[in-house]
Amino acid sequence: MRSKIMLFEQIRRDSRVEGLSVRALAKRHQVHRRTVRQALASATPPESVRRRWQSKKIDPFVEAIDAMLRSDLTAPKKQRHTTVRILARLVAEHDATDLSYSTVRSYVNERRQEIWAEIGRPLTEVFIAQTHQPGAEAEVDFAELWVDLPNGRTKCYLFTMRLCFSGRAVHRVYPTQSQEAFLEGHIAAFAELGGVPTMHIKYDNLKSAVTQVLFGTDRRRTENERWVLFRSHYGFDPFYCIPGIEGAHEKGGVEGEGGRFRRNHLVPVPKVKSLAELNIRLAKADRADDHRRISGRLATVGDMFGIERLVLRPLPTEMFEPGLLLNPRVDRHARVMVRNCQYSVPAKFIGRRVRVHLRAGEVIVLHGRNVIASHERSNGKGAQILDLDHYLEVLKYKPGALPGATALVQARAGGAFTPAHDAFWAAARKTHGDAAGTRELIDVLLLHRHMAAADVIAGLTAALSSGATSADVVAVEARKQHPGASQTAHPVDHGGALKHTVVSITQRRLADPTAVIAGLPPDTRALPSVAQYDELLSRRNTGSDASDSVKGNVS
Repeated sequence: MRSKIMLFEQIRRDSRVEGLSVRALAKRHQVHRRTVRQALASATPPESVRRRWQSKKIDPFVEAIDAMLRSDLTAPKKQRHTTVRILARLVAEHDATDLSYSTVRSYVNERRQEIWAEIGRPLTEVFIAQTHQPGAEAEVDFAELWVDLPNGRTKCYLFTMRLCFSGRAVHRVYPTQSQEAFLEGHIAAFAELGGVPTMHIKYDNLKSAVTQVLFGTDRRRTENERWVLFRSHYGFDPFYCIPGIEGAHEKGGVEGEGGRFRRNHLVPVPKVKSLAELNIRLAKADRADDHRRISGRLATVGDMFGIERLVLRPLPTEMFEPGLLLNPRVDRHARVMVRNCQYSVPAKFIGRRVRVHLRAGEVIVLHGRNVIASHERSNGKGAQILDLDHYLEVLKYKPGALPGATALVQARAGGAFTPAHDAFWAAARKTHGDAAGTRELIDVLLLHRHMAAADVIAGLTAALSSGATSADVVAVEARKQHPGASQTAHPVDHGGALKHTVVSITQRRLADPTAVIAGLPPDTRALPSVAQYDELLSRRNTGSDASDSVKGNVS
């Protein structure tokens, strides 16, 4: 329209300034003389008149086409007439051999819209603008996400909860879309927002919440019992959208939020050591987004959330356990079966029933009230997650099983069993033999239970540097690394020179007293005597006293 306005202005100017005729103006501007007359009559170009479809060939078949289109009003969506099918029926039933596909298509496209509009159901969906009250509504959804973890690029899922009034959103990443992740996402979001929406939260028909969709006008659903318990605990109602893509607009805010957040904060693909580390980054990104302004709003997200936060329902005082509670029995390999995966527990619990809290990213095993094992949850079926520490007591008397143990392979792969451990093990076996050397290594591994891993590794390095292959030496050196331990070295005088050495009490006690062990000088002291302790005896049994006593008894 703008270019036509400029054309009319040029025609009117040339006519006014140069006095050109209609024919000359049409030739100069290369338009029809009718257009020149329109321009001279009015500076505003006339609106384009929509060409009404006219065809004498289709007139005899209009009623038949309309009948087919009206039958589609009650037909299933995937079994309605297409233009190809309408033309085929016209040829077969009405002998319409002269009609072309384009002629029928033009009529059908226009007439179909009119027929559906007559009953108040236009084919083009109409959206109604909504006004949301502060603290009343929220929306929840999962979105796919790729993350570079130590074991490679992994497909994960981005949980998003978005408040409808302010647009404030909370994002967390989980390895699955399981119910445990679904509930943990809610708990994290409620804690971050500081409350719970007072009206309802909108959802897709996720299996974590809905076990069956009961089709009808009242949106009835059969809900999962654990989900009902969860929302009863936090005191909110669900709103389930229409199944499929047709219901996506009912929670359009969170549908767009997942993509926006992923493009702005998760590109390029994040590279992290764990999902816990990534979730810390996401929490910071959520707070940074408080400064953004949503299109069409004057206030920032943070300003509007400041209003909304005051009217959210307070959180319950008691925490809800999001993990699924299981009660498996420990098998003879000291493992429990959880969701087709096996996780190790200390060997002393073999044959007993234990309690398992299965969470989105971890598996917690309890015996009574005590946590006896904790593992990162595996997403693969048939996986074995074994902790070498759980088998140390057994390996103490079965040292030959250690070299081929699956737990050892996993400890090496995970970095818990370091090259320093391997070097100590090799040196210990060379000095003490395979069985005794392996037991010394196991004693070192037992130190990890009450000492920091860095301290134990430092102790291993110090022991190896002095040629010692005893767990006692490693323990002493590891304690020196502890922040609370004294860092003062004990020098040993060798001919006037001070030298720092590693002392093994066990080796010193068992060795030849005249030998120099671990840098100690020969021990020339006499053996101690206990003769003075005889004074403590209440009676001395001398020979004469004993004989007199016997004679007196006989007489």
